[in-house]
Amino acid sequence: MDGIFLIDKETGCTSRDVVDEIIRKTENTKVGHTGTLDPLATGVLVVCVGKATKLVDHLTSSNKKYEAEITLGIETDSHDITGNVIKEEVINLSDEEIINTVLSMKGEYEQEVPIYSAVKVKGKKLYEYARAKENVELPVRTVNILDIEIISPIIREDDKAIFSISCTVSKGTYIRALARDIAAKLNTVGLMSKLRRLTQGYFDISECKKTDDTRICDIKSIGESLRGYHVIIVDEILKKAILNGKIIDNIYDREEILFKDSDDNVLALYKTYEKDNTKIKPHVMIGGIK
Repeated sequence: MDGIFLIDKETGCTSRDVVDEIIRKTENTKVGHTGTLDPLATGVLVVCVGKATKLVDHLTSSNKKYEAEITLGIETDSHDITGNVIKEEVINLSDEEIINTVLSMKGEYEQEVPIYSAVKVKGKKLYEYARAKENVELPVRTVNILDIEIISPIIREDDKAIFSISCTVSKGTYIRALARDIAAKLNTVGLMSKLRRLTQGYFDISECKKTDDTRICDIKSIGESLRGYHVIIVDEILKKAILNGKIIDNIYDREEILFKDSDDNVLALYKTYEKDNTKIKPHVMIGGIK
């Protein structure tokens, strides 16, 4: 069995819990997901099975769209509502100040990775440092906030300000950290109190099913998994070259090309060769399955 399941992850379970359930349903141990959602979060989780696991890194790199609730006036060690409270403040900010600051986050910026994350430093996951109360220098990544806006009224409650945002972000962006950074720009503290992933790349929440409702027949083929790419149908000569992983001339005027044979079998996804942009090289080898 080769393909992907589009899951609407529910709150309270981990991404690994979803993978384990798909393993149980499919009786296939070669299963992986394409971007962790915290237990608090819900929404799109793409789960790859069999040969589709070759696509995990590729699909993980896609842009993602979220809706998140942010609460200003409270800080926790995890930057979300599930963490231990570190600090609380009274929020006296105007709606205009909050709205303008949220909109100002659009674009690239340097984001510090949260200590409660699975990112590794010196071979050890950051959350392991946190649990052991060990000091560690947190990595900083360049992230891109492609689009961001407030989509709810700003509610004042118990000296806090609560509102929801919609944002489309690049790979590696932590929405918990984005909430922290919005608050910091407002010279206060804040956290993420809710999160829902609406899209990942070309996959939309409307296509997803709850884990319990997912059936074997819901699996999508590898070809469907690579939707959105420019497809070239090749002859037997070029098919052989592609299956052998050869670098070939880029006569297609495209940066990414999905090659298929005449029977609609997926051969490989090719990308521009970084050493010679007149050529393309294999990015993901599939090997000739639908």
